[in-house]
Order: sequence, then C-alpha cells, then structure tokens
Amino acid sequence: MLRSLLQVTAAVGALALVPVTTGAMAAVDTDSYRELDTFMDVYNRVKADYVDKVDDKVLVKGAIQGMLAALDPHSSFVDALDYENLKIQTEGNYGGLGLTVTMEDGAVKVVSPTEDTPAYRAGIKSGDFITHIDGKLIFGSSLDEAIEQMRGKPGTKVGLTIVRPGQDKPIQVSMMREIIVQKPVKWEIKNGIGILNINTFSASTGADTRAAIVAIDKALGHRPLGYIVDLRDNGGGLLSQAIEVSDTFLEHGEIVSQRGREKTDIERYYAESEVPGDLAHGLPVIVLTDPGTASASEIVAGALQDHHRALVMGERSFGKGSVQTLIQMSPNTALRLTTARYFTPSGRSVQEGGIEPDIAVPQLSDVDYKSRPVFREADLRRHLINEAKVDNSVLEEDTKVDPRFAMTADELKKKGVDDFQLYYALQTIGRLSPATQMAATAVPAKPAPKLEPKGPKPRAKR
Repeated sequence: MLRSLLQVTAAVGALALVPVTTGAMAAVDTDSYRELDTFMDVYNRVKADYVDKVDDKVLVKGAIQGMLAALDPHSSFVDALDYENLKIQTEGNYGGLGLTVTMEDGAVKVVSPTEDTPAYRAGIKSGDFITHIDGKLIFGSSLDEAIEQMRGKPGTKVGLTIVRPGQDKPIQVSMMREIIVQKPVKWEIKNGIGILNINTFSASTGADTRAAIVAIDKALGHRPLGYIVDLRDNGGGLLSQAIEVSDTFLEHGEIVSQRGREKTDIERYYAESEVPGDLAHGLPVIVLTDPGTASASEIVAGALQDHHRALVMGERSFGKGSVQTLIQMSPNTALRLTTARYFTPSGRSVQEGGIEPDIAVPQLSDVDYKSRPVFREADLRRHLINEAKVDNSVLEEDTKVDPRFAMTADELKKKGVDDFQLYYALQTIGRLSPATQMAATAVPAKPAPKLEPKGPKPRAKR
C-alpha cells in the first residue's frame, strides 16, 4: 500500500502565462462524435439512476479532470480555489504553515517546506505524508480540504501527524500558523562567497536575483570570490523568470527552447540586452541541485551548464521537461495544459532524465538521506516519455556514493557542518576563485630585488 503512495509531482511547473483563444480548437471528426455520444450516454445514466442526486457541476468537473488526468501528471483543470492557490504560489502571501503539498492516491504528500516557516522549523521534509490534522484522519479527503484545514489565522495552533518513509513510527508535530511571506530569493555571505538561495520562480525572482548580487557586492565592499546559486527543492514557477535568472549570468547565447507538437513549432529564448551582461563578472558560479529541483529550476541549471558558465553540483534533478500553458476559461477557472517540451541550449531534453550534476555530492548531513526513497518525474504515472529514450538503469547510478564521501551526519555535526552540499560547494568555490589561484601562484621562492619603477604599471584588462 505504502509503495503505491510514494510518487512525487512538481509543485509548480515551467508555467507559460500565454493567452489562448478557443478558435485554436481542433476540428472534431466522426469518430470523436461517436465517443462523445458514449460520454453523454454515461452522463444521462448517472443523472437518472445514481443512488443520490448529483449536481451537474460535479459531473462536468469530474469529467474534465478525468480527461486531463489521462494525458500527463501536469495537465489539470483549475477551479476557483485551485486558481487562488496557484496565484499564491506565484504572487501572494497567506496565513498557514509554509508547505507545498500534493495528493497521491488519497494521501497528502509534502512536495517541499518553505524555508523560515513553521513547517520548515518543525523538521517536515519533502516526501513526508500528512495523515492527521489536529488528530483527525484526512486520508481520502480532497487536497483542497486538507489545505483549508492547514491554513488559518496567524497565531493559532495546529498539530500534524507525519508518516515518513524509512521510519517505523508516525511523527507528531505541533506548530503555530504564521503569515507566510513569499521570499523567492534570499542571500547571504559565507567565507567571502555570495550565496543566492532561489526558492521559487515567481513574478519578481529575476529582479530579486539581480538585487541580491548588488547587495552582496555592497555588503562586502568588493566583489565576492564567487557565487553559489542554490536551487535545491525549488519546484519551478514562471518560465519568464527562469530566463531572467539565466540571463543574469550569461553574456549572450540561447537559454532555452520550447518545442510543440509540430516540428516547426519552436520558440527560442536568448540572453537579452535588458539584463546588462554577466552581473557576476565571470566569477566562479556553482549551481546546487537535488531531486526537488524541477522544471524552471532545471532550465537555469541546464543553461548555465551548457554554456560552461557554472558547475552543477549535488544530485540529479527531478526531470520535468514540459511547459504548461494557463488558458483562461472564465474569471475564476482555467485550463492548465501541457503544450510543449523544453530543451537546453545544446538540445538536451531533461524530461525523465533531469540534469546530471558535474560533481555528484550526496547530502551526508541528512540522517535520512540513505533510507528515504527518492522520486522523480519518471516515477509518475503517464509522464511524458523522453524522445531520446533515456536508459533508466544508467539514471540510477547516482545512488552510488563516492568513497570520498564517507563521513556520517553525526561526524559532520561535530565539525559544525549542517549542510554538507553547501559546505562542499563553498570549499570548491574557494579553490576555483581567481583571487585564491593568484595567491597560490604568487609565492616567490626568495625575495626579489627592489627595483626603481621605470613607468606607470599597466592595468589588467577585464
């Protein structure tokens, strides 16, 4: 039973907010009319003979949801409440716990906790299942009902029962609801290195990323040794913002292409003049990824990797290489439809396979990392197939641990390391930094004789 529940879905896809008119609908042929006749026969039979009276809206919504669910995991019908939730994910703030959740076979599953929120501080992790809210069993309830129960007035208390794969007993956690303020980008400085933690691709992520780079330079009084772009547990968001973030680190070139049903249906996106060149000034960049790095995040990681502008480090990403278009159906409803696949600048599709890190680094500081199952796009029922026919036996090689990474979580904790992947990235940036390399090569064997200057020193070209 548990195995059937353990599947994952990306929180927010690479969402293209594009207006689409109903005039683009395909013509209905004779065979389609026959199928529609069958549908109407079932509809009328349910209306006439079901044990209870059924509202037309319930039947129509169920039919639409079933039709879209037969396509792929990311196409869906967005009603009023779903639409509000989608807006919150990409724009707003709310009173709650800071969890992104999905529904799997009647169980509420955590996609990711948002940093600096009650859920994050309580230790809830991606892949956890919520079985009870305030002692009440929620298995079999709708996702909307579960979300409504978890949200509420800030300052009120709520208790969750968590089932975590790999642990024998349920975990009880108690939290206070807070106003959850969406912070798409956070920054800090460690060891002279700028860290950009990008949590989601909402409407301001591109601008916030550029502002964070400026803030890091200002706080240091000079440029850092390099930058770490942390995309772990970032489920995606707006395609436009993934392009902006990639553009921030690129001087020129293609960032991503999306390709639709027809061979000629290709759109390409390039580094633009709106973002003035590489704001990181050619300094070393490391992108951190993990299985929660999905969709829009994979666009950024793939673009910087293909242009050799960044080292990708960590674990293989989720593998969601499709684009969803949000088609407005009414003021409060929309159709979220998969309309294209996206490809990295070198022509790679990350669908199923994800982005392979240049340097594979396990999260050794997570005590559960070996026992907790890892799920990606390829584990979802009816996921789109990668046209390159990815070999899943090759993809699973990332579970093999390099013998260099033999330390335990307890040993790392004693050394003060609570995030091994970030720690390893910081050490690597330190070795890659031009300032570090210059210092290492500028040690003379003996003091050089003092000479009188013969003219002005030439300035180094940048």
